[in-house]
Amino acid sequence: MHNISWWALAWCLVPVILVSVIYLYWQGRPREVLVASARMVLQLVGVGYVLVFLFNQESPWLSALVLGIMLTAASWIAIRPVRHHPGHMQAALLALGLSVGLHLLISLKGVLQVEHWYTPSILIPLAGMYFANTMNAISLSAERYHAECHQGVPPREARLAAFHAAMIPQVNSLLAVGLVALPGMMTGQILSGVSPLVAVRYQILIMAMVLGTSGMGAALMLLMLRKVPIPALKPSA
Repeated sequence: MHNISWWALAWCLVPVILVSVIYLYWQGRPREVLVASARMVLQLVGVGYVLVFLFNQESPWLSALVLGIMLTAASWIAIRPVRHHPGHMQAALLALGLSVGLHLLISLKGVLQVEHWYTPSILIPLAGMYFANTMNAISLSAERYHAECHQGVPPREARLAAFHAAMIPQVNSLLAVGLVALPGMMTGQILSGVSPLVAVRYQILIMAMVLGTSGMGAALMLLMLRKVPIPALKPSA
C-alpha cells in the first residue's frame, strides 16, 4: 500500500486553486469552494483521529451511540429542502433508522457473518455509506413530492414521480459501474493491495445494500408524508 505523506497532499491544492480561478475569471465568488475544501480537510482529519480511538474500543454502547449520532445528523440533513414544513424530522428518523438498520443486519450477519455486530472497524464504515446514500434518496423524494403536490398532481402520482426521482442516482450507478468508473470503495481497496476479485465482492455487497436502503428509505418517507399536510404555496405579489 502506498503511504501518502502530509507534504504530498499539498498537491491536492491544485484542483482547489483551479476551480477558484474559474470562479474569479467568471466574476463569481470562490469563497464557497474554499470554505468547503477547508471544512472537508478539517472534518476528515478530525474523524480520522476519532476512528482511531473507536476502532480500539469494542463496546456495543459506544457503537450504538455513534449510530444514534449518525442517524440524527443524517435525518436533519435529509429534510434540508423541506425543513420549513413540520413533521418531517420524525418521518426521516424512522425511514432512515428502519432501512439502514435492516440492511446493516443483512450485511453484518448474513453476508460478512461477523461475530460481533458492534465491531467499529466494520460497522461504522458500512453505516456511513448506507446513511449517506439513504439520506440523499430521502431528501430527493421529499423535495420532489412537495414540488409535485404544489403543482396540483394527485398524491399517488406525486409519490411515484418522487420515488423515481430519488432512485435515479442509484440506478445510474448500477448501470455505470465497471463501464464508466470503478466505485470509490473498490478503487481504495485495489490501491491498498487487495485483489480486484475480492474488491469486486465487497463492492457488490455495498451497491446492493445501498440500492435497498435508498429504495426502502425513500418509500417509507413518502408513505409517511401522506399523513403530513402539504401547505399551499403563497401567491406571488
